[in-house]
Amino acid sequence: MQSQNQQINALIELNDELENYFRNTIIPQLFVDANLILRKFTPPAMKQFKLHPHDIGKSIMDIKDNFRFPTIIENIEHVIKTGELLEKEIQTTDMRWYQMNILPYLVQKGNQNNGVIITFVDITLRIHDLKEQEKLIMEHELLLDTISHDIKTPLTSLTLTIEMLKKTPEKGMVKFPALLEKIENGLHKIKGIVTELTDSRKTDQNYKSVEELLDIEQILEDVRLTLAPQILESNASICWDITHSEVLFVRRKLRSVLYNLISNSIKYRDQQRRPEILIRTFTEDDFFVISVADNGRGINKEDTDKIFTKYERISRDVEGTGVGLHLVREIVNLSGGKIVVDSTPGNGTTFKIYIKNHQ
Repeated sequence: MQSQNQQINALIELNDELENYFRNTIIPQLFVDANLILRKFTPPAMKQFKLHPHDIGKSIMDIKDNFRFPTIIENIEHVIKTGELLEKEIQTTDMRWYQMNILPYLVQKGNQNNGVIITFVDITLRIHDLKEQEKLIMEHELLLDTISHDIKTPLTSLTLTIEMLKKTPEKGMVKFPALLEKIENGLHKIKGIVTELTDSRKTDQNYKSVEELLDIEQILEDVRLTLAPQILESNASICWDITHSEVLFVRRKLRSVLYNLISNSIKYRDQQRRPEILIRTFTEDDFFVISVADNGRGINKEDTDKIFTKYERISRDVEGTGVGLHLVREIVNLSGGKIVVDSTPGNGTTFKIYIKNHQ
């Protein structure tokens, strides 16, 4: 009898601990049993999904509209059936983003699946911040590129012209040396402004180009979150096979490279099939190689060089600015690497990014 009482007291203690946990956690969580009955939920879940105490004991089917996510029942049933953990980003009808984790609730006796625990982590702000970062990166890189190419090139030409004028006979032009001096002074001022602007942007704390040892999977996770709306809308499958995970590079630049390549794989998908994107890493000679392969439209051989030209757009039925791949090539080339394209129209495209391996 005493042993039975001890067991009952132990169960009461465990239940109290579970109740305290559910009352005090700041994360929206639900416990749904194997019969799809809602058994418990945390106060944040009550607030976020407008649940009420009388909803406990109801079938999740009866309150699925509270969650504003259409496939939640299918996801729960999948985890109950397979016993596999499910992790995915979801967007609810109120336009918020969540990292939803559905874990099987296993009973120790018989190791049976007795339901699921569902956790919702609000990642709306993180996705927004990542998108803003990507926008800033694009603007910053384009500014530097514009200064380097669109301004410095004509300035160099003007410098050469002045040098030629210096060697030209004056032919009685008294004011010629004075005019030439003014042009030269103005040229030096313009160069100074360009140099100052470029250097100030490069050394700005928010854009500091500092190489660091990066985990490629963390970068891919950031890119995946940034592209979550496009992935959801296109039902794209993104997988990676990472045999080498660490590379020395500038974080924002590597993220921008992968963002543009994966974004293009989704945008230029074949409408007749689900987009499938595979990212692989490996080493080749002295290079760390990142391969991004898709099953999209593909690129004609005569267009493979054009795609890297700034503002050049091969397909006009897809929104874009024509600067993404140009930016990718600039980043890779300036780092001492290279980019290789292998594509078959109708079958897909593989971009290989070769980064100098400094390790």
